[in-house]
Amino acid sequence: MSPRRLTDTQLKEDPEIQLKNFKRTKDFFVAIDTDGCITDNMNGKQMLIFQPLFMEYYNLWGIETYFREVAEYYNLFSVDRGCNRFVAILLTLKALQKRDDVIRVISEANIVLPEVDFLDEYISYTKKNSLGLGNPSLEAYLNKNPNNLFYYKLLGWSESVNRAFPHISAKITPFNGVEESLGQIAEYADIVVVSKTPYEDLANYWEGQGIDKYVQVIAGQEMGSKGHHIEVVKASGGYVDDQVLMMGDGNGDLKAVKANNGLFYPITPGREQVNWNNFSNAFKKFIDRKYRGGFEESLIGSFARALLTVPAWEELGYDHVASYREKQLIRKEFYNKFNPEGQLIF
Repeated sequence: MSPRRLTDTQLKEDPEIQLKNFKRTKDFFVAIDTDGCITDNMNGKQMLIFQPLFMEYYNLWGIETYFREVAEYYNLFSVDRGCNRFVAILLTLKALQKRDDVIRVISEANIVLPEVDFLDEYISYTKKNSLGLGNPSLEAYLNKNPNNLFYYKLLGWSESVNRAFPHISAKITPFNGVEESLGQIAEYADIVVVSKTPYEDLANYWEGQGIDKYVQVIAGQEMGSKGHHIEVVKASGGYVDDQVLMMGDGNGDLKAVKANNGLFYPITPGREQVNWNNFSNAFKKFIDRKYRGGFEESLIGSFARALLTVPAWEELGYDHVASYREKQLIRKEFYNKFNPEGQLIF
């Protein structure tokens, strides 16, 4: 049975209502991320939507190659992969401000980088008030700072992302074997979608792909962090540690479940299909209580080695053009397929 879709009023006034009302029906609990985990849309949404729209809103096309290189590192290829969009922008802007080559280019081209202090202040506000990092909390903070143009532009960018993303995401189907795996999981476990993606995007995708029937709750960025999602469901359902499994593609997913003493199954970037192909056997170990220990440690070790901890621009012998071109085939593939008229240097 598909979860009842939240109304606009619920989403604004009480987005956690389904989390708080969760009822356990199975022996186990499996939390599943979506972007980059269920579907291979992480590269597309970053390269086609998030980055171009941010450069458009803040007039940063003059440093396109630098902006893409840094933003892709944090959002796609590093241990920060999958972090919240506002955190990723903060990391990206701070890194750009520290690079001598970027400072030289923006000085020559009279480009102004956005003020990171304003973004820091908004993120601190959400932490102090236990709010999710998303458009509702940003709008609330904007209302407290109505004369600050930065927040209007930031909200405009984020809203534009939300409007554009479904047009791309809906065209990218789940990995092979996802629905079969969901069916297998649903026999033994309650399934909850946990994500930093906005709720509407998540609900649209799961419903559009016909796989929402396997889950009990869809939790997006408006409901708090992934760790919070897992914490609430685990407590409500009374699951013990070894009855909780998180499936995800980012280090944040691993941290979220380990903060709740649960188990982790990685959908490793670049090996997503292999991981889905191997999931059935791993799930059997999970329900047989033979998952924790050497088996899980081996999976996490392989996963950790796939995520970068040092950016290219901090390595010896770094060449910006060469570094940028390393990912150009990936960018071109998405542009040719979904936006052949789009702007892309080189």
